[in-house]
Amino acid sequence: MAQNSVAETVIGAVVIAAAVGFVVYAGQVSGRQATRDSYALSARFRSVEGIAVGTDVRLAGIRVGSVTGLSLDPASYEASATFSVDRSLQLPDDSDVKVASEGLLGGSFVEITPGASDVMLAEGDEILNTQSSVSLLNLLMKFAGGGQ
Repeated sequence: MAQNSVAETVIGAVVIAAAVGFVVYAGQVSGRQATRDSYALSARFRSVEGIAVGTDVRLAGIRVGSVTGLSLDPASYEASATFSVDRSLQLPDDSDVKVASEGLLGGSFVEITPGASDVMLAEGDEILNTQSSVSLLNLLMKFAGGGQ
């Protein structure tokens, strides 16, 4: 009976160590941890449907950051999104940002399209040129309802 309790204790310790390992891995992969080699930007949208904290921020299809916060502005009823971008990436201040979709069944992400200005965005700046997410369900309902 003493051998069973030792074996059960060892197996329990292995299970707990594996669980801690998964939690640490999930924290690193999700992008929620801010790194020193990134800087924060923000943007306002009419709708951020489909994105959440940890969603990828991409430029030319390459992941360059992640969404770090979402909030609602009670005065304008707009969604405010904050996101981190790799510090090595200098973005012009006339860049565009939009909530894009990977396809009909794919997830959403934030896409940045660089502008042509000589002035670059700095830590904490807001990107003014935005495009909100398009709801596929609303488009289908308009099509089925005759465009009303």
